[in-house]
Amino acid sequence: MGSAAATQTACGERASKPTKASEAPPPRPATKLRIVDRPIAFDDERIEGTLAYRKAHQKSDSPGVQTISIEPRMVVLHFTDSDNLEDTWRYFNRQTIEGRREQLATAGDVNVSTHFLVDRDGTVYRLIPETWFARHCIGLNHVAIGIENIGSETLPLTEAQVRANADLIRFLAARYPRLTHLIGHHEYRAMESHPYFDEVDSTYRTDKVDPGADFMARVRGLVADLDLAGPPSSI
Repeated sequence: MGSAAATQTACGERASKPTKASEAPPPRPATKLRIVDRPIAFDDERIEGTLAYRKAHQKSDSPGVQTISIEPRMVVLHFTDSDNLEDTWRYFNRQTIEGRREQLATAGDVNVSTHFLVDRDGTVYRLIPETWFARHCIGLNHVAIGIENIGSETLPLTEAQVRANADLIRFLAARYPRLTHLIGHHEYRAMESHPYFDEVDSTYRTDKVDPGADFMARVRGLVADLDLAGPPSSI
């Protein structure tokens, strides 16, 4: 599974209501996004782990709780805390969580994962379909598309990643018109007051710093026209 399986090109602009010529905003160039499909293992072992995780962490009557399917309503941006695409892909390809991540391992055996992985040059890799459940953000996995970026606090994310994230968000907003929110992983705790948040274990929380306020501001500036909300409040 080390090589790219397929690519996709898409223009992500959404149509807007016509306006008077005097009110028309300056035109934005259409974006072209190339997505490289590089799937991680998602066989019976990960499916069973995913279903067990959902059963343990979501309300029993939550939509889709007995499936691996989600209806995307938001996008969560992350960084990987790593500097290498290949090592990171192999990490996500593991089907069970490593024991040294004790808090996460206690909460469930299924490994963390993400829908998209963005390399430092801006190349976008799709690891699983957007409508499958990925374990990437406590309380929001059932509605959130995850985008991980190769980088860390000591290896700041690049301008190419800023633009790639913006292009990918634009593509996703066109494909999933019910998307309402865009947040950074470090902002997820502020979503606890929102109806999207569904985590029955009140003690299961982690503190996150990724991808950081600066990166989020730069990405949001490029997709402001999509009117995606941030978290309800800061914490």
